[in-house]
Amino acid sequence: MQRTLFSDEHDAMREAVRAWVDSEVRPHQEQWRRDGIVDREIWRSAGALGLLCTWMEERWGGPGGDFLHAVVVIEELARAYESGFAAALHSDIVVPYVHAFATNAVKEVWLPRCASGDAVGALAMTEPDTGSDVAAIRTRAVRDGDDWVIDGSKTFISNGLSCDFAVVAARTGGPDADPHAALSLFFVEADRPGFVRGKKLEKMGMASQDTAELHFEGCRVPASHLLGQEGGGFLMLMNKLQQERLVVAVGAQASAEQVLADTMVWVQERKAFGKPIARFQNTQFKLVECATEIEVGRAFLDRLIVEHTQGAYLVKECSMAKYWQTEMLQRVCDTCLQLFGGYGYMLEYPISRAFMDARVQRIYAGTNEIMKVIVARQLGL
Repeated sequence: MQRTLFSDEHDAMREAVRAWVDSEVRPHQEQWRRDGIVDREIWRSAGALGLLCTWMEERWGGPGGDFLHAVVVIEELARAYESGFAAALHSDIVVPYVHAFATNAVKEVWLPRCASGDAVGALAMTEPDTGSDVAAIRTRAVRDGDDWVIDGSKTFISNGLSCDFAVVAARTGGPDADPHAALSLFFVEADRPGFVRGKKLEKMGMASQDTAELHFEGCRVPASHLLGQEGGGFLMLMNKLQQERLVVAVGAQASAEQVLADTMVWVQERKAFGKPIARFQNTQFKLVECATEIEVGRAFLDRLIVEHTQGAYLVKECSMAKYWQTEMLQRVCDTCLQLFGGYGYMLEYPISRAFMDARVQRIYAGTNEIMKVIVARQLGL
């Protein structure tokens, strides 16, 4: 499919990103998977090339691009099967909260570091007993003079071990307060007393992504580290979740495209009964089904990318995309893995890792069941 949403500038950036991925990412992926975390230097390397916070203004140390530049980075990392380097989480999900809602004093210190890769962010929302229902968050923040004191635990936190700060969701209202009106967000540096990193969590996929528990034990932050207004956390989350879900959909779509491309090569080379398996009708039909779903997904998603970049309100559509693209990715990975036969079950083959990495896409950033609830409400049901 011919894509028309990118300018010559975006296309030139894609070539640069692809070359950077080939030289700076691919050679280290196996080691990162063994270590369970990416090298810190890759963040600085990405920052030096302007690949982090691509949309951020030069005033704050960013490269002054737009969301389309971010899409380029997401797609090229996905095509390298790189699921551990959570650049999109940092750049396009976490940092926007700081950019939109932090005080200028916080922005002046931290935004340039976010763009350069000298600081890595995490989003601390999920708790051991609370996932998609953010109104049920139990972590509390209590005002004490000029500070807030935060207590509680978070889990499944991507960049949990490598982060230099976290955007933390905590309850600030009393026990009888409206749960949606008593949620606040805080900017919390990781070197503050009471910011405690828990164990690295072992996962089915995303082996090089440092997912961890975080604990806040009397963690004291200045009042100026409240993001936006007290009690405004739920509305801030709703404001930014559109882009978060679109980011997930973009990565899922690009991953499906790469899986199909690699499988097309495989079926031409792999032989059974004296001929390439591409010549069997079953193989052809299965790949046609995958290709059709991918083309349909691309048309829908590229429309949303353009409209989102233009500032459109797309809560319904981005929830649809997060749901549909991630389900489609799982179907494509499953179908293509089957065509690899026993080799598809071997971790040395990217299709195996793609299959495992795909599964969580239907869970994080709001489960696909929650996406359906959101869409149903947007439809007036």
